[in-house]
Amino acid sequence: MSADTPNMVFADRQGNIMDFEGLGMVGRTGDYLVPVSAEETIALPRGSQLYVLPDRYPIGVDRRTGEIVVLKKNPYDGKGPVFAAATFLCAAHTQTYLAAWERSPDACALPLYAYTALGWSGGFVATAIRTDLSRRQDPDLFSMDRVKRGIAAWREEFPQNRLVEHLSHCALVYGCPAALNLFQGREEAPLPTSPACNARCAGCISFQEGCEPPSPQQRISFVPTAHEIAEVALTHISRVDDPVVSFGQGCEGEPLMVHEVLLDAVRLIRKKTDRGTINLNTNASMPEKVAELADAGLDSMRISMNSARPATYRAYFRPTYDFGRLAESAFEMKKRGRFVSINLFVFPGVTDAPKEAQALKDYVAANRIDMVQWRNLNMDPDAYLDILKQPFPSGVGVKRLIEEIPVRRGYFNPYIAPRG
Repeated sequence: MSADTPNMVFADRQGNIMDFEGLGMVGRTGDYLVPVSAEETIALPRGSQLYVLPDRYPIGVDRRTGEIVVLKKNPYDGKGPVFAAATFLCAAHTQTYLAAWERSPDACALPLYAYTALGWSGGFVATAIRTDLSRRQDPDLFSMDRVKRGIAAWREEFPQNRLVEHLSHCALVYGCPAALNLFQGREEAPLPTSPACNARCAGCISFQEGCEPPSPQQRISFVPTAHEIAEVALTHISRVDDPVVSFGQGCEGEPLMVHEVLLDAVRLIRKKTDRGTINLNTNASMPEKVAELADAGLDSMRISMNSARPATYRAYFRPTYDFGRLAESAFEMKKRGRFVSINLFVFPGVTDAPKEAQALKDYVAANRIDMVQWRNLNMDPDAYLDILKQPFPSGVGVKRLIEEIPVRRGYFNPYIAPRG
């Protein structure tokens, strides 16, 4: 093993995270455990979070023997328990390995976040690559003082607009980066609209049946009027360079469920201005409605997928619609010269498994996809593999897969220059 292999990290019984030089860093890809080399890591991006994982033992690799080792006691004092640690990466970064652990028998499901491998090499390191150069959600660009001033100004200007009030809550309570950007007058603005959905995603972050794991945020409880939506969108577009406004946010269901409101809102916006990119984040289950929105002035569409293979897709999304509808929606957009991207939920060991990787390449080519946004799947890895109910052979590697997809790569919805 290379001498510069990062050290494994673990947490003691007080939750202090520390490294241990005697064991090297190990990552997880699907059900496989892999020693991690220094070349496969980057310095932990600023704004990433550190997680201590209850009832999970950390795993490292013995530097002398190459043996995979489960650590059950603190190597410094011989006491237990000890816990695995992971990182939740800040935006614009895609994980290449998951954190490695061994579950104890009474371990509960982890909250709905992504758990990326974490190590130490003169500082914390993570198995990740930056997939978008945009700094729109870099933490050093957020100022809560500026956000609060922005919220006060928006509330004064639009005292009756329920969407403004909802997004104020998202900014102040959940720290939603999109809402924070809206009130700072920059980049992409969110336009949540739909309390309902026609899928039951296993990792939905705004609605979970039961309480384990709980959703980290509450879903919007009302449908804004087209006028309320247009007020927010037009104000943002008028004040921002290269503005983007997006339906389909983490605090809502499927926006196409209220397509008539979206259609009226897009028409109101386009009646006032040709500026700005109007984007739809969606499961793309209603191609006929997508066509109407494109004709009204929708510029881009991002299709959420965990896989281009129907069985893997259905296991996670649990949809009430046919998988083929996604391709039909992409066709309607491309027929009208619009921009289409895939919001791909990346899970090392599944996303890059041979059949999954080939299906993604074929899907991108067949449907003339313009961009893949490489997002991390937010779900307990063990729970995700349980719902897929299928074995996955060793993958080609997330980094290699990203390099092999011959379209624009990124993490955020891009600004699309006006047609003509």
